[in-house]
Amino acid sequence: MISNRLKQERERLGFTQAQFAGLGMITSRSQQNYETTERKPDAGYLAEIAKVGADVQYIVTGQYSETKLSNEEQQLLAAFRAASPQVRQFMLQGAQPVQTFVAGNVGQQIQAGDNANITHTKVKQRRKKVDGI
Repeated sequence: MISNRLKQERERLGFTQAQFAGLGMITSRSQQNYETTERKPDAGYLAEIAKVGADVQYIVTGQYSETKLSNEEQQLLAAFRAASPQVRQFMLQGAQPVQTFVAGNVGQQIQAGDNANITHTKVKQRRKKVDGI
């Protein structure tokens, strides 16, 4: 039932009925009615609670959305969507893993940018070519 799934989503997200009502822009009484089958939520309410991570597809159909994002991932996605194209590009560049090859002795501390330290831990060995082999 929609009412049970709505309550499950609210609890999964860690909200009280009063908090969820505020996020959904309804009264606490309406929230109680939604969770006790006295009333069914409308599209506007569902759209509002989706903004804080409620899986509306699950609430309505009983089937989870393909991907469930953590609160942190949802915040990042919301910030990305609200950003200008230039900021989006910067965010994408910042999300790329850092892969820099460093030369030095094993155990040597190397000063990197922004006061970060890198410890050289791998040795790349080269084999010498031998004539006839």
